[in-house]
Amino acid sequence: MLLSSAALSAWLYHQVGEYLPAIVTGMGAPMALIAMFCAFSLILTDDGNPPLIISLGRYAALIPALLALAILVQNFFPISAFPGAFLEGGHAASAAGSLSPESAAAFLFLSMVMTLVRSNSDFAIHVADILVSCLCLLTLILTAQDLFGTLGLFGLTAADLIPPQVLCCLLLLNVVVVLRQSENGVYSIFLGAGIGSRIARGFAPILLLWPFLREIGETQIAFQQRIPAHFAASILTSVGVALSLVLLLIIGWRINDMEKEIHDLTLRDDLTGLYNMRGFYLLAEQTLRLARRAQLPFSVLFLDLDGLKQINDRLGHNVGSASLAETGALLFESFRDTDIKGRFGGDEFVVAGQFSRVGIEIATGRLQTAAAERNSTEGRRFLLSFSIGHVTTDPYSTETLKQLVTRADHAMYEEKRRKKVSRT
Repeated sequence: MLLSSAALSAWLYHQVGEYLPAIVTGMGAPMALIAMFCAFSLILTDDGNPPLIISLGRYAALIPALLALAILVQNFFPISAFPGAFLEGGHAASAAGSLSPESAAAFLFLSMVMTLVRSNSDFAIHVADILVSCLCLLTLILTAQDLFGTLGLFGLTAADLIPPQVLCCLLLLNVVVVLRQSENGVYSIFLGAGIGSRIARGFAPILLLWPFLREIGETQIAFQQRIPAHFAASILTSVGVALSLVLLLIIGWRINDMEKEIHDLTLRDDLTGLYNMRGFYLLAEQTLRLARRAQLPFSVLFLDLDGLKQINDRLGHNVGSASLAETGALLFESFRDTDIKGRFGGDEFVVAGQFSRVGIEIATGRLQTAAAERNSTEGRRFLLSFSIGHVTTDPYSTETLKQLVTRADHAMYEEKRRKKVSRT
């Protein structure tokens, strides 16, 4: 709005134009009007405005569309009915490129896209995504043309370029349109807070800039003749391949990390870090199949934390949660990394692995010893006590994992019953 207002003021009042820099007054009156009406339409369709104002804003986008269409018609089919001084941009405009059909076509397309942005229907959102993508591509083409022309590449002259004021307005309006479409459409990936959004925001500038840098670098090398053209092309192509591979590796690494996080969230217990019931059965089934294939014994241990209800009642649920977490830590310390350790909810834990009968008894004794060492520390508010049952199956057994867990559960309850009898 500021750029277009300054350009219109310079066109209407000669004395104003004398005090404004050429970078402002170089935009002709037609383009200034088109940019002003586009900005005005976006202001009216902003969030928080009444529905009537938003509707007026959509209709206001038709005005710059008609003006841009008139410029295109005048370029290809000169019509004397149009005011000559106006279409030439006025005395303050730099006539070269100020009324180029490329810039008029870009603003015409921009005006059409503005009528669909922030639509409610799914079909309109998808159409707007496609049109916004085409608009971005068109703007990128015009920007590349001006960039190469400014650097003196490909023999482009000032007459072939769009004035920087016009291009600046087009870029700014494009940014607003893309940001608004990002609220609902596919471009919302750039505004999200997830890993995919962070990857998109981080890599988008690299992917946008590299083709330009490559083209500029190859052309500059060819002009200065420091390196043979074919060798320069080989170097830049190889750098592009290496950069693409690095980006691919980073994206793949981040996706693997994300997959692992999701895997842990769905298969692990938050409190103890052990597998939940779903995760335990999923991985223990595979371990059981491997044990039978290798003709190795397989054992399941079922553990119940004694007195959890009393700990919760006397010391609070935070202390009870701490006792569960400490039990999980003891299981991690007492068993191998290859053993599958899980929590079935509440105060029940289960371990499965390739143990013989003697091996599971040794591991159980190691767990009991570790618990006793913790209980012997001074200042403990609660004692760790377990009821444990375990079973072992030979490689030729046809028992399922659930049957083994059930047998270990029964063995644990027998142990708990013996404890109660001995106390009485």
